[in-house]
Amino acid sequence: METTRQNKIARLIQKELGDIFLLQTKAMPGVLVSVSIVRISPDMSYARVYLSVFPSERSEEIVKNINANMKAIRFELGNRVRHQLRIIPELKFFVDDSLDYAAHIDELLKK
Repeated sequence: METTRQNKIARLIQKELGDIFLLQTKAMPGVLVSVSIVRISPDMSYARVYLSVFPSERSEEIVKNINANMKAIRFELGNRVRHQLRIIPELKFFVDDSLDYAAHIDELLKK
C-alpha cells in the first residue's frame, strides 16, 4: 500500500515525464509515448515507470532506447522538479501492455 507522499511524487513524476516524452517524440512522426503509471519505492529512491507506446509493434525498441538514454531523461526530470524533490529517484522504464492484453481478452470473448 502506497502512502500519500508516494502517490503525490508518483503523479508529479508521471506528469513531468509525460511532458518530456511529448517534446522528444515530436521529432519522430507516427510515434506516441505516454506514461501509464509510476510506482515509487517507499524510500523514494527508485521509480518504475510503465509506458504505453503507439504503435505497439515498436514498443520494445522504443523502451530499450529510452532506457539507454535514462541519464539524460533523469537530468531533464531533475531540472523540472528540483524545487519539489530533494533526491531524484532512479528510473527504470517498462512496457505497459495492459491495453494489448485487454484487446486480446475482448478478441477471445468475441469468439
